[in-house]
Amino acid sequence: MTAPTFAAEVLADPVGFIVHLVSNVEEHLDSDRIRGIVCTLVRTRAGRRNLAQALHDNPSLLRTGKPPAPFRVAKLLMALHEAGAQDTALPHCGECGRPRPYVGSRSGGRWGCSPCFDTLAVCAGCHQQRRVVSRDRHGQPRCAKCPDAEGDPVKELTQLITGLDPALGPGAVRTALERATKRPAGQRRLAWAVIERPELLTSAGHEAPTPAMLRFIGELVAAGAATIVKPACPRCHGVKALSKLLGGQRICRACFAKHAAVPCARCGAVREPATRDAAGQPLCPNCLIRDPVNLEVCVGCGRRQPVAVRLTDGVRCNNCRPKETRKCGHCGHTAPCELSRATGQPWCERCQQRWATCSGCSTVAQARGGTWEEPLCAKCTNPDPGFWGRCPACVTTWQLSPRPCQRCVLDQKIRDLLGKGTGAVAPGLAGFHAALTGAERPDVALAWISRAKARDLLERIGRDERPVTHDVLDELPPGKVLAHLRSVLVATGSLPPRDERLVALEKWITTTVQARTDLAERRILHGYAVWHHLRRLRRRVGEQHTTQLQDMNVRCHVTAADNFLAWLAGEGLTLGVCTQAALERWMTDPDFRYRDETGHFVRWSVQHRHAHGLTCGAVRWTGPQGTIDSEKRWTDARRLLNDDTLPTADRVAGLLLVLYAQKISTISQLTVEDVDITGETVAITFGTSPVILPMPLGALVRELIATRRGKAKIGTPDDVPWLFPGGQPGRPLSDSQVGLRLHKIGIRPQQDRSTALFTLAAELPAAILARMLGIHIQVAVQWQKASAGDWAAYAADVSRRTSPQHPIHEAGART
Repeated sequence: MTAPTFAAEVLADPVGFIVHLVSNVEEHLDSDRIRGIVCTLVRTRAGRRNLAQALHDNPSLLRTGKPPAPFRVAKLLMALHEAGAQDTALPHCGECGRPRPYVGSRSGGRWGCSPCFDTLAVCAGCHQQRRVVSRDRHGQPRCAKCPDAEGDPVKELTQLITGLDPALGPGAVRTALERATKRPAGQRRLAWAVIERPELLTSAGHEAPTPAMLRFIGELVAAGAATIVKPACPRCHGVKALSKLLGGQRICRACFAKHAAVPCARCGAVREPATRDAAGQPLCPNCLIRDPVNLEVCVGCGRRQPVAVRLTDGVRCNNCRPKETRKCGHCGHTAPCELSRATGQPWCERCQQRWATCSGCSTVAQARGGTWEEPLCAKCTNPDPGFWGRCPACVTTWQLSPRPCQRCVLDQKIRDLLGKGTGAVAPGLAGFHAALTGAERPDVALAWISRAKARDLLERIGRDERPVTHDVLDELPPGKVLAHLRSVLVATGSLPPRDERLVALEKWITTTVQARTDLAERRILHGYAVWHHLRRLRRRVGEQHTTQLQDMNVRCHVTAADNFLAWLAGEGLTLGVCTQAALERWMTDPDFRYRDETGHFVRWSVQHRHAHGLTCGAVRWTGPQGTIDSEKRWTDARRLLNDDTLPTADRVAGLLLVLYAQKISTISQLTVEDVDITGETVAITFGTSPVILPMPLGALVRELIATRRGKAKIGTPDDVPWLFPGGQPGRPLSDSQVGLRLHKIGIRPQQDRSTALFTLAAELPAAILARMLGIHIQVAVQWQKASAGDWAAYAADVSRRTSPQHPIHEAGART
């Protein structure tokens, strides 16, 4: 059927419109009484709209009662007269034209009385063509003068059932028969069917010829029958209400819905259609209620929304429907709750949307039972497969609703985006498609691809006929979404790994150099940025990726050089004619920044003969400038070792900094391969020699390796090598994030690392310090001098020891 076109007043309030029209005609019934009749007579929203539209098109039906018109109009007229109406007309027969208190319906909107609608047939008794009053046990017609005289079927039925099940008496059988069907003709037909096939009561109830047979069986079971059983659905074998007829068999509503399921013309969900659109295409129930024609104004928010509930004060949307504030049976918090159909306990919206690892089967799924600490999935909450619905697409997900599960919806949306609407994903994107659809949290992946920028990027990739490469992605608008998309493609193997920080640095340098309009300045800046800094950076990095500190160092030096060249151009000078007085005037300028970096550029320019006669002294490092607080160092170490409320990753990172003076950039780049676990010994390698960790810290490192988990929910590989996984798949936690997390727990990375290095340099020789902590030997020597450490007699000191004990181990023991 196609969707009708409704008038505006019919859409706004169909019941109110009907009540208004009837009240204008009928003076003997008040509006509340009329409203109750309409709401009782027509319970569905579509039915009320159809009735209101019929009266809107022809209001005279209330006074004439003449067809053609929808049969709902005739039912309304009959219900009004039964309630005492006097001004509205009785429905008139469409054949004889007489008003009748009861009429039957026919196709085409014509209704009529029984004498006009009854079909004459040859009576099996008198063999005359007469009006059929009843039929005998063989199905032959009988007129009013020739009733069936072949015994009493009700009596035979009673004898059959009492003999089949002695627990039932004749009175119980007759009572069940009267409750199943009130009309004598229906009772006789039911009795004849059971007499002909007694197995209908025991095993073949799904082949019942009429629904009254199922009601009769139910009444007998309720009366205490032991032999008679309720029939099971022949398809799912569940003992349910068999309300649908398919292929001569009675089946349950769920099986009929699966049989009638077709793809929805709008959302593609495979479900039983609730209606059809104007083109005759099927629409699922979800699209029906969200159709603009079915939206109504919510009395809570005042917006046109899908109707979630109808109350006395009007309709309410899903966000405005009233919820009772109660204690949630899952998380224990007091919040607006609904009753869970799975557990019968109140649960809040947060628990309804929660995904967690099931404490029963260890699968990641939507929590449907249990507690916040020990959640349970649907299967573990109620293992009865008949209780739950199934996703119509994959037929595997156990859920409360018959809609497609989130993973199937995710798969369909990704196929539409990457497959240009055809659903066919290119072979080069198969890994990327599998990573998105196989995300542990499909709700997170759905939220991500629903963003406008992510959806636009995926559509562009799907439309591009070229294979997906880094160069193709570089043509897309840059941003965080593209960076995350690229990291997912790399983590899933769709793209080879690339040093993104180095690539971004190269682009930035190219843009900065091209911004210089003077060709001589451009050549100088290009040589300084590319042939000096980038060349050294590539040689130092090797096969590793550029760190954030290395990237920042190059940017600061290039920015300093660019600023100095811009200042010279503003003063009408060039680097070749710049004098020492001009350089010192620039260094005293209030806008002067990057003092050390500018000095490095000046010295490089003089060395490469771009400048002459300029000197800019370098400041030699003479020791830490901050406070050396050893007591705070040991206090922080004890707190990190013993405070179980802090995250394990933060405790390990803080201890590596406080005890072993590791830089944040080094901590973030640590991998599982840098940790060696042999029996009870845990060692970690910062430089060339491994460091054996004391047991309190070693236990934390063991725990971190076992429980480490980044925040990336899409495309995360199974074998993440990083000790501190980050927010992007396959990448470690950034230096800035490590620093922020340490600041939150009271660690000041720069000051605390200086204290640790100062203390260790006073206790260890520079050579050992460099090998164990992974710092340069010159840096170790400078720290040793700053701490006034004297290791000239180190060999003699070692020879006097009775039991060798490493100072770092002693430091760990002190904690």
